[in-house]
Amino acid sequence: QVQLVESGGGLVQTGGSLRVSCAVFGRAFNNYAMGWFRQAPGKEREFVASISWSGGSTYYADSVKGRFTISRDNAKSTGYLQMSSLKPEDSAVYYCAAEPIPGQYVGNYYSAAARWNYWGQGTQVTVSS
Repeated sequence: QVQLVESGGGLVQTGGSLRVSCAVFGRAFNNYAMGWFRQAPGKEREFVASISWSGGSTYYADSVKGRFTISRDNAKSTGYLQMSSLKPEDSAVYYCAAEPIPGQYVGNYYSAAARWNYWGQGTQVTVSS
């Protein structure tokens, strides 16, 4: 069983930066690709970014491209989402997800939440205007 624990959420002003982390427990982290999703009140869960098991391939939603960076440290079994130039519309609960995807492709096919079987509990990010 894989367990994911997010941390690092909080309140930040428009234009600010924040990094959220996802610690993975239970299985070899480098067997799993990682994704980040977010969900605002009254809205569906939305894809943000994904990264392959090796870190060699990444994919971003258009809404965050150029502002957010996904990364991972396999030695620490931890994934990260660095968020910059934050906007009020980025406010949401941010969830990390993991899936044993053996290849490097983590593109559009994996932008659907249903493709991911392991989820964290979420961390709140609020961007004030």
